[in-house]
Amino acid sequence: MRVAIVGASGAVGQEFLRVLDERNFPIDELLLFGSQRSAGRKYVFRGKEIEVKLLQHNDDFKGVDIAFTSAGGGTSKEFAETITKHGAVMIDNSSAFRMDEDVPLVVPECNAEDALVRPRGIIANPNCTTIMMVVALQALENLSHIKRVHVASYQAASGAGAAAMAELYEQYRQVLAGEKPTVEKFAYQLAFNVIPQIDVFCDNGYTKEEMKMYNETKKIMHTDCQVSAMCVRVPSLRCHSESVWAETERPVSVEEFQEAVRNGQGLQLEDSPNFREEGALPYPMPLFHENCDDVYVGRVRKDLANPNGITFWLVSDQIKKGAALNAVQIAEYLIKHDAASCC
Repeated sequence: MRVAIVGASGAVGQEFLRVLDERNFPIDELLLFGSQRSAGRKYVFRGKEIEVKLLQHNDDFKGVDIAFTSAGGGTSKEFAETITKHGAVMIDNSSAFRMDEDVPLVVPECNAEDALVRPRGIIANPNCTTIMMVVALQALENLSHIKRVHVASYQAASGAGAAAMAELYEQYRQVLAGEKPTVEKFAYQLAFNVIPQIDVFCDNGYTKEEMKMYNETKKIMHTDCQVSAMCVRVPSLRCHSESVWAETERPVSVEEFQEAVRNGQGLQLEDSPNFREEGALPYPMPLFHENCDDVYVGRVRKDLANPNGITFWLVSDQIKKGAALNAVQIAEYLIKHDAASCC
């Protein structure tokens, strides 16, 4: 099994290295690729030092079975043919191909089988906010069809990359030192603040991030469910959170949904009806779920404004499940079904 990582020096590229090692992913040879800025850097994987090669239009991907790409949409579009022309399966973390009809958009807990039909040799990894939401929605959909969803996201600095995480640290230091904070990666200062904008605005007043949740949910879940999102950047480091209000065709009780979460794939329930007696406050928080694999669910309640509504709170690691882990899980599914190019 020959595996490649494109964008190896970025936050998600580095997470790929950790996740592949953690999960004992079968690799005989690992190739790392990057831009001119990162070419020549060396990273250790399973005791072996690997040098990042410059990504070029050549035959470097000949013999590669799976290529994980996380170098931005422009790079993915430019190099897709180069990466796939010899049969490699390209699992792409950018937004470049997500809504293309001939490219499957996959969250393994929801639609893993879609990865088996990929006419262009490309599988798209969804947006991080969509991934964590649909993992939870799938457990609810299994109980009753979801008609509509309202969601507010509280998204960590990591969603804007490693440099944005570093900027958040630096902003806190600067503010506490009485200095003017550096603002480069966000529209405004993020430290001690929240910013109700992620990505650029569309003509309808929603941002591209919000429209991704609208469109991607339909494609992943093969549903007519309507989604309305408000995406907000908050000063947490790498875990996203979401408040979700879902309306189903029939009323679903709190207990039903909690049980579905307990039995669901990729989910952990942190919720208790007896928290007052137990002396603890059981709900997920970004502080405690960095580097965790699953989507954590809490604050499950009936929607007081809708008899068929249920509302809940989600937390998940944006870099891990929201990016690298989801892609690796797709690859694991392909290997299990003998569907990677040379398996």
